[in-house]
Amino acid sequence: MSASGGSKAIVAALSANAGIAVAKFVGFAITGSSSMLAEGVHSVADTANQGLLLFGRKRAARAATPAHPFGYGRDRFFYSFVVALLLFSLGSVFAIYEGVHKLSAPEELTSPVVAIVILVVAIGLEGYSFMTAVGESRELKGDATWWGFIRQSVNPELPVVLLEDTGALVGLVFALAGVGLSVATGDPIWDAIGTIAIGILLGVIAAVLIVETKSLLIGEAARPPLIATITASLVGGPVERVIHLRTQYMGPEELLVAAKIAVPGSLPTETVAEAIDAAEARLRARVPEARIIYLEPDLDRTGSEDGLDPSLDPTP
Repeated sequence: MSASGGSKAIVAALSANAGIAVAKFVGFAITGSSSMLAEGVHSVADTANQGLLLFGRKRAARAATPAHPFGYGRDRFFYSFVVALLLFSLGSVFAIYEGVHKLSAPEELTSPVVAIVILVVAIGLEGYSFMTAVGESRELKGDATWWGFIRQSVNPELPVVLLEDTGALVGLVFALAGVGLSVATGDPIWDAIGTIAIGILLGVIAAVLIVETKSLLIGEAARPPLIATITASLVGGPVERVIHLRTQYMGPEELLVAAKIAVPGSLPTETVAEAIDAAEARLRARVPEARIIYLEPDLDRTGSEDGLDPSLDPTP
């Protein structure tokens, strides 16, 4: 699954959330709605998150150094992990705290119409951001489901933006419902309940993002379909089979491939070297993200080692 793309979705989300955050805080100042306050903090967190994602992409583009010979591609994974933590701490925990506080000391809303108008406008802006993220993700998603894309994508930014925007849209609906029910019933407790619902929603989204980005951060192998492509690419000419294979993403667009390949023992050294070069060329042609390749020739001792060892299956 390709790792390119995502900048347009991040910029769209950052622009939308910055404007929405200001509007929500104005709405909170006028109405006193805890749902508006929780949503304002949520939008501030989202704005900071998109800034971190862009910063991570810039940091990851740095050239390799002697201290970091494989480059800085994992910076994108790291900053996506930080985003997940911020979404939990600044979004979920604060919203739940504010909701519980307002449950214990309910306050009447003032000018709730202002809050409703701001929330409706925010839904429209968040919808634009969400559709931008969907448009950028659709090509990368391929035939996978949206949940499968979030679980399997090695591009850390698009799943983050998709889940953030989804959470923002659902959270706005919760806030709108809380304010609306408070107005309809005259009981401000609904506003507090809406705030708690927003906090729980953000907590669930943050937990999913933490799990998925952590997996990329500590090192994730290529998926089985790509493993099959890599194996097929390496076999050919004097290369009889792949004895064993290890892969790991060093960044969203940089895959390390290390393999032991079987070649006949009677071949001269020069022919073995040519076979390795040819295998590398075939692999780079079929898997462009295979940027770092290490191939070790060996004699075929069938049965002693197996590249399809089930204990090394990259499927989580």
